[in-house]
Amino acid sequence: MTPGDGPAVHPYIPNSAPGTRAEMLRAIGVSDADTLYRDVPTDLRLERPLDLPEALPSELALRRHVTSLLDRNVSCEDAPSFLGGGCWQHYVPVVCDEIISRGEFLTAYGGLWYSDHGKNQAYFEFQSMLGELLDMDAVGLTTYDWSAATTTALLMACRLTHRGQVLVPRNLSPEKRAQMHNFARSAAEIVDVAYEADTGLLDLDDLRAKLSSSTAAVYIENPSFLGTLETRAGEIARLAHESGALCVVGVDPISLGLLAPPSTYGADIVTGEVQPLGIHMQYGGGLGGFVATRHDSRWLAEIPSLLTSIMRTADGSGLGYGWANWVETSWVKREESRDFTGTTTGLWTIAAAVYLSLMGPQGMRELGETIVAKATYAARLLDGIEGVRAPALGAPFFKEFVVDFSATGKTVAEVNAGLLERGIIGGKDLSIDFPGQGQSALFCVTEMHMQDYLDRLAAAVEEVTR
Repeated sequence: MTPGDGPAVHPYIPNSAPGTRAEMLRAIGVSDADTLYRDVPTDLRLERPLDLPEALPSELALRRHVTSLLDRNVSCEDAPSFLGGGCWQHYVPVVCDEIISRGEFLTAYGGLWYSDHGKNQAYFEFQSMLGELLDMDAVGLTTYDWSAATTTALLMACRLTHRGQVLVPRNLSPEKRAQMHNFARSAAEIVDVAYEADTGLLDLDDLRAKLSSSTAAVYIENPSFLGTLETRAGEIARLAHESGALCVVGVDPISLGLLAPPSTYGADIVTGEVQPLGIHMQYGGGLGGFVATRHDSRWLAEIPSLLTSIMRTADGSGLGYGWANWVETSWVKREESRDFTGTTTGLWTIAAAVYLSLMGPQGMRELGETIVAKATYAARLLDGIEGVRAPALGAPFFKEFVVDFSATGKTVAEVNAGLLERGIIGGKDLSIDFPGQGQSALFCVTEMHMQDYLDRLAAAVEEVTR
């Protein structure tokens, strides 16, 4: 159909063909599409066609157009990336992609125990291995991301203690803090606890001042958003318990092959992010949060996501996998649910299970040691550059560390722009969300960063800040 002959027929939208469109309208008993929008006030309607370019005439033309758009991006495959802050670049073994690409996992929705035996077994293996890594008894299936899982854990604490206040560190991710507020504001008061600007550790004096009989939980992250390890986590848990509150700890699970699990220093509930465990960084996806706790029926009943369990079949011939707390989940309780998680990110659950089974305890330990060694090497290189301070915080760190450029006279934005010109993606700019840290950035170093990448970063930073 040529311009001026009527509505254009889009090659990829069958409903745009006039005959098909008319038949669909007849089937629902209306004469034109505008009738469907009669309840929308006229002042809210766009009274003209959208200003869109002409439809691309062929698949080849469409492919070339999309490729030209994608070529404008700089990916982590094209340039060394030192971005972190909640989504990190780790190596994903090929077998992880291979397993989750199988049709039984990739295309199937979550079936019941009698129709999705293999998927439920994979969920069970994930919960078992992650529980061992965390040293916790029960792990729920993953939900949207770490932020959602943490808010769920804090709401669990409110219900378990019958209190309505939670204390969280002020050096929390701004995005996580915003999600926490939106999710929990109707049920919990969220109070910030200060952190020490020179170390990044939680300010214990401020914590003591804010703990009260209203406090349901104290939340800390280990490592923190700024990469520091909370060396006084045991003392924080003790203070929380003395006031009758619970201690909720957020972790990066990839650190636990090297670091002690949160249960050893008093955590009651543990949350975290599975993205480092065999899941690629993705734009708008690839995240999955978990909630773990001890084996207590009262606690397990407060987890709104699924728990997969194992038992022998009725005839004793094999094993079956089913949902242990089905009646307590938000799927069953719906509007009466005490919490909500939505559809679990089951595909990432399976990817993490494959990753953990491949790595094993020794592999996770070696990975943690490698990350610490490389991050320490990078920090020392950067700290040797005039005007650059790294790490800018005095506490030990894992994988991520703060780099202060204030004394160079350059802003983080200027440094990152100079790095990008040299084919390097710099750290996350902290100067807006954490102004007290000056012109600082959060740099992430993982097993993906070879020594030549780190040497190249230091050389580029020295050039940019000169």
